[in-house]
Amino acid sequence: MEPLLSVGEALEDWSGDARYFEYSRAANPVGSGRVPKVPLERFPAARHRETATGVVPFDLSDELAVGDGPATSPALLASFVRVAAGDELITDANATSELFHVLEGGGSTLVGGTELSWAEGDFFVLPAGGPRRHRADVDALLYWVHDEPLLRYLGVAPVDARFAATRFAAREVRAELDRVVASPHATDRNRLAVLLNTAPNDRTQTVTHVLWAMYGLVPAGAVQRPHRHQSVALDLVAECPPGCFTLVGREIDERGEIVDPVRVDWEPQGAFVTPPGLWHAHYNTSDRPAIIVPIQDAGLHTHLRSLDIRFAPPARS
Repeated sequence: MEPLLSVGEALEDWSGDARYFEYSRAANPVGSGRVPKVPLERFPAARHRETATGVVPFDLSDELAVGDGPATSPALLASFVRVAAGDELITDANATSELFHVLEGGGSTLVGGTELSWAEGDFFVLPAGGPRRHRADVDALLYWVHDEPLLRYLGVAPVDARFAATRFAAREVRAELDRVVASPHATDRNRLAVLLNTAPNDRTQTVTHVLWAMYGLVPAGAVQRPHRHQSVALDLVAECPPGCFTLVGREIDERGEIVDPVRVDWEPQGAFVTPPGLWHAHYNTSDRPAIIVPIQDAGLHTHLRSLDIRFAPPARS
């Protein structure tokens, strides 16, 4: 018998919250439905275009059964931030990592008492550090992703900055992508894209120790073959003409094609969630290129060795 601890005149055996489950019925709470799966969900651009200045979250917390705050995936929250010309807006996330992509406009963000200026097409990442004050010189739209849902689940707050505030200038990002596209090996690659990286995270090759960010081109008339991974992708459509879409499904056949896929049509400045473990392929049936920006918690998954990224075999001629 376990020893009892005397608390005044009461005796406490510390077992009040103890529970037990039979293994075979409890080993997979997601498969049994006890923990909801990540939904394949779209966020139409119309939702954020109605706001002049404010934060419009892509909130799936009800679908995820996350009751302690907004979330787009179990670990991340994606939002659109609009700031009208001359306005200021404060954002405040209990997060280790914040990523912003400027879709429209220009302005600045106060970071540690210093103004970080940004313009259309730029990316910037900010470490733990409290409230951020954003000011727009012209009407601005930013895509904002951070890991506050993960920290809420863990019941923690960051204690230090794991990387420095870093800006990725639009012209440099595009120049890097152009080099990839111009490579003689471009036609052999599953994706034409560049990954953003901050120096302290060279080992995982990610933009922060938690976040992974890609800037990818889908050329006119192209099909980017299926792949899958165990991180949730928060996919932003930065630019696209009509005729761009993603096919998503659980299996691929012997030819590497997705079986019984669900089609997700793209629209500029819209977003969608690609659940973990599902095969997905991007299609551009138009005569103009498209740009997609997936953000994932793949930095964390890479550290845990759980990303498990896989690619379908090349199409047979």
